[in-house]
Amino acid sequence: PVVSKIQLLQVSLKFKDTIHQKSCGKTLFNLSCNHLNLAEKEYFGLEFWSPAGHAAWLELLKPITKQIKNPKDILFKFMVKFFPVDPGHLKEELTRYLFTLQLKKDLACGKLPCSENSSALMASHLLQSALGDFHEEMDQKHLETHKYLLNQEDLKNSIMCYHKKHLGKTPAESDVQLLDIARKLEMYGIRPHPASDGEGTQINLAVTHMGVLVLRGNTKINTFNWSKIRKLSFKRKHFLIKLHANVSALCKDTLEFAMASRNTCKAFWKTCVEYHAFFRLSTEPKSKPKAFLCSKGSSFRYR
Repeated sequence: PVVSKIQLLQVSLKFKDTIHQKSCGKTLFNLSCNHLNLAEKEYFGLEFWSPAGHAAWLELLKPITKQIKNPKDILFKFMVKFFPVDPGHLKEELTRYLFTLQLKKDLACGKLPCSENSSALMASHLLQSALGDFHEEMDQKHLETHKYLLNQEDLKNSIMCYHKKHLGKTPAESDVQLLDIARKLEMYGIRPHPASDGEGTQINLAVTHMGVLVLRGNTKINTFNWSKIRKLSFKRKHFLIKLHANVSALCKDTLEFAMASRNTCKAFWKTCVEYHAFFRLSTEPKSKPKAFLCSKGSSFRYR
């Protein structure tokens, strides 16, 4: 088999199925979704660490071996790729559960920064889902062996106090409560990409359902909604945002940001293309992209 293992958030899965060397990424992705009996698979993707030294998403219509030289040595992570405005409205309970697993992982490794109050509350819902109703001794033992937060030891009492209030909630109800808290956080669904602006100031770029964000640390300093953007492109390691005339009257026509390398810049550009297609296009994207997303010299095309 081309692929030896896949990591589902925090759970490793091994497939006995043989995947032909010329198989496209979609074959592996569908195999993962079928293994989970997942219907709402469009929100997810397979992430891997590319040979160029950055995280990348497996392209579904491109042969796996065209993307990775030695797939057997790669660990693919089945992860949430697109974060909707309100994940609590997802149709399937399983989909909501997988979203909570993603948030659980992000909380544990500090990728979902928020106040201590919010993080303790979310951890308490994870406890309710895992253990059921509050039991002091059981809670303490569980928190000693399971890590939900980076500063969990300091927030242990707060977590347990919140857990007392969730009496009678089922795991599914706890998942919905957790998703409702998470969607209101400033950094919900945001994956920062290090960059620098025209003045050399270190910032982060991110893409969400609404458009492209510029952040300083975890603080949003600018938001470019899709309706404001005329074109996205990249040139070498520079990411370019071209604005519509009515918007550029208030600022520059083209905003330029430098990233670590051409590969990281292209990877972020691809993510922006896919986010725009997922959240803004009314019909399934065709092979030929809209002029908005075309860029001379950019070979990637969203299918």
